[in-house]
Amino acid sequence: MKVRVLGCSGGIGGAQLRTTSMLVDSDILIDAGTGVADLPLAELAMIDHVFITHSHLDHIAALPLMIDSVADLRDKPVTIHATDATLDILRNHIFNWAIWPDFSEISIRQTAVMQYAAIRVGQNIRLGMRTITAIPAEHTVPAVGYHLDSGAGSLVCTGDTTCNDAAWPVINSIANLRYLLIETAFSNQEKRLAVTSKHLCPSMLGDELAKLKREAEIYITHLKPGQIELIMAEIQQCAGGFQPRMLQNGQVFEF
Repeated sequence: MKVRVLGCSGGIGGAQLRTTSMLVDSDILIDAGTGVADLPLAELAMIDHVFITHSHLDHIAALPLMIDSVADLRDKPVTIHATDATLDILRNHIFNWAIWPDFSEISIRQTAVMQYAAIRVGQNIRLGMRTITAIPAEHTVPAVGYHLDSGAGSLVCTGDTTCNDAAWPVINSIANLRYLLIETAFSNQEKRLAVTSKHLCPSMLGDELAKLKREAEIYITHLKPGQIELIMAEIQQCAGGFQPRMLQNGQVFEF
């Protein structure tokens, strides 16, 4: 399994600042933030599955435009995987004909351009030799993270989440865990904002990592653009025996 980071920032404002999305091999997206727009049209047309963690704009911004761009280039629907609650938000507030056409109702070559597939926390989706599992997340809207398992190794992306006791037994049960991508959006001086918006700050991250019982390479995602250096410096002070690194746009994981 090959995972390429298309975007991992908590905002925009420069060539490296793209919001959350990862390309898995050539046919799967995990979230569809602004980083998706950097893919050429031929690569966009190869994407068969999009797994959405939650409905916030920085995680879905490119999805409507991508669907529109590839509509006449494909002979089968793009499948949008998300929880029922998130799919309802997409139907009611994005693909609703007022904001964007409902491509689940538009057919080209006798099939809909897009289709929805509901997932539940703990449900395994098998795509070839790859397994993708929704894991618990705790955010201001219904949300999940994802566990990507190639058989040889696993990567977990927490999605947007605050302190989340429900996730750690799941993560700790992954015997072949190699990579943990976890968010930290705000600095410690903005802890109140982190708590209110259900994100993490470095002190909260330290408390969460203390619950990790597996060895894994840890990468920090979703940092707010104006606070990157401060947040990473505070993480080094709060991470205990762990040595988290900042996730980079364009980074590739193979496992």
